[in-house]
Amino acid sequence: MTAMGDPVQDGLVASIARPGGNITGTTFLGPELVPKRLALLKEGLPTLSHVGILWHPGAFGEATIRNLVAEVTQAAKALSLQPHLAAARNPDEIDGAFASIIAERAQAVFVFPSSMLFSQRKRVVELITKHALPATFPAREYAQLGGLMAYGASITELWRRSAFYVDRIFKGAKPAELPVEQPTKFELVINLKTARALGLEVPPMLLARADEVIE
Repeated sequence: MTAMGDPVQDGLVASIARPGGNITGTTFLGPELVPKRLALLKEGLPTLSHVGILWHPGAFGEATIRNLVAEVTQAAKALSLQPHLAAARNPDEIDGAFASIIAERAQAVFVFPSSMLFSQRKRVVELITKHALPATFPAREYAQLGGLMAYGASITELWRRSAFYVDRIFKGAKPAELPVEQPTKFELVINLKTARALGLEVPPMLLARADEVIE
């Protein structure tokens, strides 16, 4: 599997080091990165007080989803932010989720990791742009389409590493003995063109830490 959530908590593997069954692959450290991603959004928008959370309840196993919600709720409280969770269970519910976010007068949007939302990333970014909202995302691909900011593991790198597992298994290795690989490469991408369009001035210290600045 590529980009698992929390494979141990979700019962997919016995442990990271020794999966023990017929599943192995890579994890994207979803819940662990939520506080960092939300803190970066707050750093870029110091006056932020209300944030809309776009999430997909069925994106991962129950434990991973539960941890994602717990992490964003705790991180928001620590940053003095009021979160509003808006669920989209499928592509048809994305518009309704955004309507809920707008109705709650959110000043920014925080997007959870999800393969469904990622596949709908162009539409998600277009909706956010339509409402002139700054937003942070779990992958650089959103920022490349016009989202303000992205921070997370490199999806491209996770897929590249999956080829390593395919190769090993084809050569006779057992998934049970191949450790689940956690990401070591994380990317902070800031779309400065979007920031200007929103009338935002990104703090110089935040820009200096970015791995890529889109002009």
